Amino acid sequence: MVSKELSMYGCDIEAFKASVKGSLSYKMVGGAMCVASLLSDAQEMMAHGDTESARQTLNCAKALLFDALENKFDLTLNLS
Repeated sequence: MVSKELSMYGCDIEAFKASVKGSLSYKMVGGAMCVASLLSDAQEMMAHGDTESARQTLNCAKALLFDALENKFDLTLNLS
């Protein structure tokens, strides 16, 4: 993993995106809820003063949204 990627995302972003797409949450409620969950996690991190982790979490959420713009990530909400 490139150090710039680690600094931006805190992880291997491609592995992270694959993990989200393979998760039970993604399969059961959809990508929109996965992104919303990341945003909530970032809020909680900021509330506890961990702005660096919050920034990385926001970047991960943005990476998923950018993939959705390219039809590589489904934001469909499955609440039925």
